[in-house]
Amino acid sequence: MNKYAVIMAGGVGTRFWPVSRVTKPKQFLDILGLGESLLQMTYKRFSNIMPESNIYIVTNEAYRDLIKEQLPNINDNQILGEPVAKNTAACIAYACYKIESKDPNSVVVVAPSDHLIMDTEAFNKQVQSAMQFAESNDALVTLGIKPSRPDTGYGYIQFQEADVEPGIHQVKTFLEKPNLELAKQFVESGDFLWNAGIFIWSVGAITKAFDQHLPDMAELFSSETSAYYTEKETGLIDQVYPACQNISIDYGIIEKSENVYVLPSAFGWSDLGTWKSLYDVADKNEDRNVIIGENVELSSSEGNLVVSSKDKLVVLEGVQDLFVLDTKDALLICNKENEQEVKRIVNDVKGSHNGKFI
Repeated sequence: MNKYAVIMAGGVGTRFWPVSRVTKPKQFLDILGLGESLLQMTYKRFSNIMPESNIYIVTNEAYRDLIKEQLPNINDNQILGEPVAKNTAACIAYACYKIESKDPNSVVVVAPSDHLIMDTEAFNKQVQSAMQFAESNDALVTLGIKPSRPDTGYGYIQFQEADVEPGIHQVKTFLEKPNLELAKQFVESGDFLWNAGIFIWSVGAITKAFDQHLPDMAELFSSETSAYYTEKETGLIDQVYPACQNISIDYGIIEKSENVYVLPSAFGWSDLGTWKSLYDVADKNEDRNVIIGENVELSSSEGNLVVSSKDKLVVLEGVQDLFVLDTKDALLICNKENEQEVKRIVNDVKGSHNGKFI
């Protein structure tokens, strides 16, 4: 089996403002204070499963140099630059049709660049099990996370009780983010999983699905396959991308297909979608404070998240449940329960300051 990984790294990380910026979004940051960016951690995980030359990054063309800086072993053919953002269906089509043109018998795992996975060994085992299944079946496989709590921030996957192979179940349905009462019912039932957005398939299975469900997009990326891995590739992509439908792989392919399977998984996963999700998974001191950065002093303060730049002293006295997010040119302080407002705040700042701090 020839194994490939496609890492989706085109997001702008708005919910992690002011630390995440358009010029250097969340996936390129050491958001956990561990000495590596989320992208570097994701790349390293896949390098334990397949040759580094088989790991592809799909991103905005503007981030090409940033990727080369963080992943010095990668070559230009492994960086798939998007001229415009067109959602996940287009970026996956680009990568999978390109890989198919070179290696039509390959199996591909597709994953976001900015998720946290704490148990790498368990993750590797689950991915390899799914790849073995995908190699011998016309199947679109996803890794579903066994829920540890009723959470309204994730989509859910309901699966058939009987497994088709050990650990592999056919998917019944996908459900959007539920309200709390429904989320509690999902968790209690035992046959629902969180949708992590990690997919595994053979290139034959996914291109067949594109032909069936998104034929116009399939035509765009399969019309001139001889251009891939040549100097003509950039011109081809610049031409076809504006014509692509703006649709997610979930809506465009996965939810319309009948050959979708799930492998229930547990490997310490978080999508790190918000500051609260970072607070939830990060190490805390005896006062439930999370401190990322240097030169932070807290007194009589509990339940706070402080992210600081190294050139400034940050002191908190007598405060609880705040997010204090300090950078060189912007400071955001908000109550934990209001952190969902960050996206709105970013839009307000963009309008009132002409995009200066975005």
